[in-house]
Amino acid sequence: MDIRWLDDFPSRASGRLLAVPLALIVVITTAGLVSPNNVHLGPMLVIAPALTASFAGPWQTAMIGTVAAGAQALLAELNGGLGTPNHVWQFIALVVLSALVVFFCYLRERHSRQLSRVRVVAETAQRVLLRPPPQRVGPLRVAWRYRTADTDAQMGGDLFAVVHTGRSCSRVIIGDVRGKGLAAIGEASVVLGAFRESARHCETLSEMVQAMEDSVGADIEDAADTEQDPGEHFVTALVLDLPDGCGHGTMINCGHPPPLLLRDGQVTVLHAGSPAPPLGLGNLGPSGLHSETFAFTDGDTLLLYTDGVIEARSPQGSFYPLAERAATFPAAEPEELLQRLLHEVSAHTEGRLADDVAVLAITLAPAPARSATTMPSPS
Repeated sequence: MDIRWLDDFPSRASGRLLAVPLALIVVITTAGLVSPNNVHLGPMLVIAPALTASFAGPWQTAMIGTVAAGAQALLAELNGGLGTPNHVWQFIALVVLSALVVFFCYLRERHSRQLSRVRVVAETAQRVLLRPPPQRVGPLRVAWRYRTADTDAQMGGDLFAVVHTGRSCSRVIIGDVRGKGLAAIGEASVVLGAFRESARHCETLSEMVQAMEDSVGADIEDAADTEQDPGEHFVTALVLDLPDGCGHGTMINCGHPPPLLLRDGQVTVLHAGSPAPPLGLGNLGPSGLHSETFAFTDGDTLLLYTDGVIEARSPQGSFYPLAERAATFPAAEPEELLQRLLHEVSAHTEGRLADDVAVLAITLAPAPARSATTMPSPS
């Protein structure tokens, strides 16, 4: 169950929650009035401003503190007079403690505003970097979902992009940086930049992946967080070329989990016969890149994913069986397909993701039927 809505619940309900400390003041004051004179309940009034500071701002906390101080003065006046030493010190202690609570509430609110501004800037930068694809790219219908293991980030080490080139084809990438969360964003940006640059300029898929390998190999170490992660840096990636209306697609798999092809209720795992090394490690593999062709016709859906999906564990330690479960999914639009998939993954893990998750569903829409035109017969 998603409980992130609880994060801003206090700020949304602070007006109504003020009734709680006010009720506490009334209860403590009433109890103090009916209790014997040697029982002093006035110091308990400090609970009211302290509780208010947990969900309200400094001005509301100061208001509750003032009401609590007034209640303390009333109790003192009705139980021996405000001028007695015991009541004087109780009143001073309540005022001082309330003032400290208000001061720290002000500091917390100031820090919260600064954090909110930083978060807005970070989220905007992440959205600009990822640039999620539109729902329609050429003849393709596209849907995507992204969940990060780091709840403070909208983007982590997983990446994807879809580009429709000027050569009547769409090029697609999905990848996974070694690492996760915010620390992997720099490496993801290098891969996405290399993909968008080469997708429109390279004639063949092999040339494109080679250009990406050259760029990533040269720049990934500069973008990586080498202080926190001094190990080797690389990115697994699956790169596809989907020509418009040709009935087939080509792919090069650089160490990434294989895509699934969904057709008429059947699921085919498109294993790579000649996989390439992950991007950034191209010098470790054999020379030359080999693209592989697969059938991709009207109504077919490609399901691309990162290992956060197939390595999602249940509390008992079992992995999510993606290919097996996908075979049971009814025919659906890409959005509905991913909605069901993510719901199942969340239920399988009981909402606890250990790694970033990215999924991309691409359906080849049937070409619109051409209406026949009847030519008038010559008179």
